[in-house]
Amino acid sequence: MAEHDSDREDREPEEKGVPLDEEAAWAAIVAGYGEEPADPPGAGPFRSIEDLALPDPEPAGGKGDETKIEPPKPLGGSISFAPGVGPRDYTAPEPSEDDFDEDDEGHFVPPEPPPLPTADTTAKFAWLGMIGGPVLLLLAVLLGWDMTWWLTTLGVGGFLGGCATLVVRMKTDDDGDDPGRGAVV
Repeated sequence: MAEHDSDREDREPEEKGVPLDEEAAWAAIVAGYGEEPADPPGAGPFRSIEDLALPDPEPAGGKGDETKIEPPKPLGGSISFAPGVGPRDYTAPEPSEDDFDEDDEGHFVPPEPPPLPTADTTAKFAWLGMIGGPVLLLLAVLLGWDMTWWLTTLGVGGFLGGCATLVVRMKTDDDGDDPGRGAVV
């Protein structure tokens, strides 16, 4: 770092063509301490957030100017709708048979899905162990129960046993000529 700074001091005055007077620069900074810098050209006076909705202050000419002061505009913008009238209250008209051409096939109605398969007792106990084990441990922590060996074994063992049972009982469909599995190389 020191080598970098010393190298920079050697090059800066030569690049600008004017020697750098650090003492004068520091003296200017100290002399201007506490003073507010001048506003850039075209900037208006500072107004607090509470006064932003109020009209602009009087121009420098005083009250003799006959300028009309517009009412304050609200901050931001929004579209207001009457109650019961708005984009979320729109309902599409019901389609009729006259809406379709000869090319239209009509409205598609999907078939009724098949009922869910019934779970056997082993699968029910596996899900109970997998979900109930962590829930039991969470309840023990929240209610301040003592973590005894049987409570820990029941929670962790139920979770691991339930997971292992469900993974082992998963069905595998190893049909070699299934076209939905992608390209076979």
